[in-house]
Amino acid sequence: MSSADVLHAPAAGANPPARDWRLWKTGIAAAALWAGVGGVTLAWPNVEVGFSSWGYTREFGAAALTLAVLLLLVAAPGAGQLRAVRALHRAGPWLVVLALAVGAWEIVTAKLALLPSPFFAPPQSLIEVYASDYKRLADSLVNSLWLLANGFLLGAAAGFLTGVAIGWSRGLGYWVHPVLRFLGPVPSTALLPMAFFFFPSSWSAAVFLIALATWFPVTVLTWSGVAGVNRAYYDVARTMGANEWFLVLRVAIPAALPQVFVGLFMGLGASFSVLVAAEMMGVKSGLGWYLSWAQGWASYANMYGALIVMALVFSGLITLLFLGRDRLLAWQKGVVKW
Repeated sequence: MSSADVLHAPAAGANPPARDWRLWKTGIAAAALWAGVGGVTLAWPNVEVGFSSWGYTREFGAAALTLAVLLLLVAAPGAGQLRAVRALHRAGPWLVVLALAVGAWEIVTAKLALLPSPFFAPPQSLIEVYASDYKRLADSLVNSLWLLANGFLLGAAAGFLTGVAIGWSRGLGYWVHPVLRFLGPVPSTALLPMAFFFFPSSWSAAVFLIALATWFPVTVLTWSGVAGVNRAYYDVARTMGANEWFLVLRVAIPAALPQVFVGLFMGLGASFSVLVAAEMMGVKSGLGWYLSWAQGWASYANMYGALIVMALVFSGLITLLFLGRDRLLAWQKGVVKW
């Protein structure tokens, strides 16, 4: 690089590239579509289906118009200098698709009533659910998270210890491996009747089933990770005077951690399914119970609202797991995508 190139190179902290000063065309399109959603919602009367009208229609229309205004603001030249705005720019195509989808949803439900009610409710019904039933929904969410935490942590701990034990000891593997192959593939939900019979409460039975669903993948992947450690690592450690505990704690387990996190990911996904099924069968509070309750009362808007909360929370938990993985295994960051 010549001295002239050095003199003309941009200094640290200099102005952002020219592209950050351009008009965000996708944002303009998304703003126009969301403004259209708001206009249709407010100007087009709802079809009356067994009641006066869908509640919170004006609030939903106002929210769509507000979103359109905000998108116009972040689409202005120069707004792309902000990191949060640049992140929003990457979601631009999704904002366009969501506006089209929500607009179509509003028209075929509230405006034309083409879909049977109450099985298909318009978007504003979700606002009513969150505004009027947030206490019951929040209580169900807290109870689900508490139940999930107990079952998942117990299952993950048991699976990790079992996997390390049978991966390290051939003697233990001889006895545990057949049991693992026999019971592991059985769906935990198939054991619901037996669990509710043997355990003193439905809550403890649900914890056991969630732990069992988590235990199997964590055990298998931890076992594979420990058994697959390169023997040369042990030889080097032994030449430096390492004992058996050092080999397990400082060689085998760290080398197996990538596999362990894959097992945790699979176990967390399995625990979600068992959680909802167990709550539908016997637990008196939780998101699964809430879904069953809403269906029993034909409150399908409440059911859709709970499904959205469930999707956001469960996706967030998996994201947190991957953040922990990337932090602990920085050398493998990005190897497993989520």
